[in-house]
Amino acid sequence: RAFWGWLNAVFNKVDHERIQAVGPDRAASEWLLRCGALVRYQGSPKWQQDYNGLPTGPLGKYKIEAINATDSCIMYRGFDYLDGLEHVTDIKLEKCMYIQDECLQRLSETSNLQKSLQQLKIISCGNVTDKGILALHKLTNLEYLYLSDLPGIREKETTFRVLQQALPNLELELDLE
Repeated sequence: RAFWGWLNAVFNKVDHERIQAVGPDRAASEWLLRCGALVRYQGSPKWQQDYNGLPTGPLGKYKIEAINATDSCIMYRGFDYLDGLEHVTDIKLEKCMYIQDECLQRLSETSNLQKSLQQLKIISCGNVTDKGILALHKLTNLEYLYLSDLPGIREKETTFRVLQQALPNLELELDLE
């Protein structure tokens, strides 16, 4: 188990030279696919899941529009890859064992995502607590938030009221016990 944690940490190490060399969308695609997530590019209905099948072509041609991190090993240390992404409208974090409050805080502090992100789903991420959900208040263009199976959320009513006040246009869908 310790070996896998170490390997996942290696997969999440940010290579700033790579970001410079191939651009933020390509570098983030490589990171996400390496960690088992899927990406969808602007103008494409297909999800990219094969690292070796990443599209080639002029740098900057493929812009990430959606991220599906179901069962992936993405973790906080890789979130620097999100900084340069300007077109991400949709993120799904489901069964991500390394996603915790700090990740959601980092997500909401990413200025490009504050502008672009419209939909966020957080499902079965056991390390997420009220603190992480409250941190999402900086995602000012968020239109839809789906929360399901998050046992770490204890103060449901208070947390959701505060979030709803901060983001009055947010449609909040809950499936929590």
